Amino acid sequence: MPDSDLIISTTAGDVRGSARGSLHSWRGIPYAAPPIGGLRFRAPQPALPWEGVRDAIDFGKAPPQKPGTPELGAGKRTPMGEDCLTVNVTRRATPAASPRPVVVWIYGGAYSFGSSGARAYNGSQFVENGDVVYVSFNYRLGALGYLDFTRYSTRERKFDSNLGPRDQLAALQWVRDNIAAFGGDPANVTIIGQSAGANSVTTLMCVPAAHGLFARAIALSSAPTSVYSTERSAAWASDFVKLLGGDDESAVATLTSATPEQLVAATEKLTKAAPEEAPGTLSLCPVVDGDFLPQYPVDAFREGTAARVPLIIGSMDREGAFFQKFIKVLPTTGPRVERMFEVTDPASRDRVIATYPGFPKPAVATDIAGDIIFWQPCLLVAEAHSQYAPTWSYRCDFATPLLRLAGLGATHGMELGLIFAEPHLGISRMTQLLGGRRAAAAVSKRWHDRWIAFFTDGSVGADWPRYDAQDRSTLIIDTTDRVEKDPRSVRREAWREYVNYR
Repeated sequence: MPDSDLIISTTAGDVRGSARGSLHSWRGIPYAAPPIGGLRFRAPQPALPWEGVRDAIDFGKAPPQKPGTPELGAGKRTPMGEDCLTVNVTRRATPAASPRPVVVWIYGGAYSFGSSGARAYNGSQFVENGDVVYVSFNYRLGALGYLDFTRYSTRERKFDSNLGPRDQLAALQWVRDNIAAFGGDPANVTIIGQSAGANSVTTLMCVPAAHGLFARAIALSSAPTSVYSTERSAAWASDFVKLLGGDDESAVATLTSATPEQLVAATEKLTKAAPEEAPGTLSLCPVVDGDFLPQYPVDAFREGTAARVPLIIGSMDREGAFFQKFIKVLPTTGPRVERMFEVTDPASRDRVIATYPGFPKPAVATDIAGDIIFWQPCLLVAEAHSQYAPTWSYRCDFATPLLRLAGLGATHGMELGLIFAEPHLGISRMTQLLGGRRAAAAVSKRWHDRWIAFFTDGSVGADWPRYDAQDRSTLIIDTTDRVEKDPRSVRREAWREYVNYR
């Protein structure tokens, strides 16, 4: 194949990709200037132009984070660094008669870990089966992307808010300006994310500067109410500076001189402490700064100021079980649940608890945690957005025998192998050790096909009615899919008057 087929001109310079079987890929393309030195804790700036042809063969560096599983984030051998703002593009090698639909994946990881180079986010099945242009990108994580240090700004040294979301906006602007050169349709872009990536989706829908950059959205297990005030974030920022050994007087020097490793270590300590002090909060989150993000997302959806684009949103059956077993940042114990109500909305305590028989048993407390962080806020968004744009709601109940035996069920993150139709991922193989492979493959195909149809023209299948405040039709994804009207209505009503953190 001619080398010229793999050379693409972008707004910053030419890039050379690689042929990978039936696909063409371009990896590690800068979409913004390196956020290092004086640009640390600053909004992303335009990518620095280059001369000649730049090789775009390998993924860019992962954002600084604690190394973990390479399937979901940065592995122990994954290069990491602050110079991480890069984008990747994959398409079919064969030419298309017309511009292809574009899918932009936003990875999750509690805003503390994740990478577009992770194996779970390959996206090749979407390209091969759906003939779309698949885009993924890195954005800043941890304190570098999700703590608000603006209170420490001086005339000489500014700090900007919402750095991770601003990176995501810059990546979408790069897609708008460059994707046509890769054969994609900039007017037919779907953004999709899971967990923190889904929170990114629902947040970006409420960022005025992002309106018009995407035509559709999919939010898989979003936590739309995990967005906080500048006051709350400022308190976490102060705690963070102290963890680095500084104080308010020395904050600028402390933050600008700390190594990436020191920032990651302090972030880990902060994220473990915050759920104990204020159960139900996540210290790494977007901030309602009145400018970039002018409103709490749920308020924006209710008032119709969120982007009025078709939306698929939903959650897993037992979201909290994953966190109870592996990442203990949610109120997944009886004492944490009690504390959550004490510091948020004591009046709701009895009404809500009455709908969870068996509390404070660990499994029941776990379900309360998953519901208040993911399920209930997703319903609030679906109910509100359905007044202004087509909206579909789902709940995934499918779990393999091993997941059920382990007490996890259909829990947070287990949908990733199903969504991407990647049965050979280690995480997928592990969950199928006691069977369920054929059932998982069937669920995966149905789910995968629905997403491809939505990417292409916004359709979801005639068997999936739109969500509205009257019927509340919800697709229950399981061994056999079904539609239920207002599932778990008693719990939904019990949570309705609950006042969350702000």
